[in-house]
Amino acid sequence: MKPFDDRPRDEDDEDLGPSRSEKRRNALDILKLAGQLVELPPSRIPKLNLPEDIVDEIGRTRKVTSHIARKRQLAFLAKQMRRHGDEAFVDARAALGEDRDRQRQEAAHMHRLEARRERLLEGGDVALGELFDEHPDLDRQHLRSLVRQAKAECEANKPLHAFREIYRILKELEASAGE
Repeated sequence: MKPFDDRPRDEDDEDLGPSRSEKRRNALDILKLAGQLVELPPSRIPKLNLPEDIVDEIGRTRKVTSHIARKRQLAFLAKQMRRHGDEAFVDARAALGEDRDRQRQEAAHMHRLEARRERLLEGGDVALGELFDEHPDLDRQHLRSLVRQAKAECEANKPLHAFREIYRILKELEASAGE
């Protein structure tokens, strides 16, 4: 057994490569990527510039329905992917990252519209006045009646038809303002 060596390392000492923990993190990242690729719609796979054997293996993994067998097949797919290296999956990682960004933007947009609808229901005439100032061609009478109906629907626990209609109108207004 070697005694503990506390001397400083020189540049001449050999590099031992990545640690066991780093290798495991990399393997888990590839496994996660493999899972995301399997979940993608089949029509998106050809656009990702993946190696042909990986595309075939993704198709085989999709066909497996048993939980444990699917997990095993996914691990095999990840093993095949590790053989290709990271440079083969740059396009796939970029596409999946763009999807996440787009989903975040859509969720933020939806939350803004919902907050605006809540302001219309709670703020009354002030919020309606702001909306009418931004969109002078808006049908004032129709929107005021929808706000009244939405408040009544919420209080009476009825189906929220007017509530949804206000959201649709706000979405159309924002889409037309964006153009």
